[in-house]
Amino acid sequence: MKQKEMLPADDPEDLGEKGEEIAAAYLGKEGYKILERNWHYGHKEVDIIARQGEEIVIVEVKTREGDYFEEPWEAISTQKIRNIVEVAEAWLISREIDLETRFDVISIIFQDDVNYDLKHFQGAFIPPVN
Repeated sequence: MKQKEMLPADDPEDLGEKGEEIAAAYLGKEGYKILERNWHYGHKEVDIIARQGEEIVIVEVKTREGDYFEEPWEAISTQKIRNIVEVAEAWLISREIDLETRFDVISIIFQDDVNYDLKHFQGAFIPPVN
């Protein structure tokens, strides 16, 4: 799915929202059922919560424009991982869901107004022990 209207580079929130829209559409085409988008627990959130078969998939979406020295997924810190895991756990408890959970990252890099690269890293990280 390509989008023709590019957002200004100085509005990272809109760029992030655009990336999340693309990621959700991609997951839907791949057979995932989107359960939640931008689910908050306190001041923390996860971008996408989906289900694939008997597995819950927590997806962090990282979107960038142009050439960076690092891949977008490399910007996910240990603290960010802890936050994602905490929110995922709160969501699972609130829904009384007891299924295997996987943590994925979708990286989207826009080259121009129309073209982008999307990479889906399944099982990108495992929850830290402490």
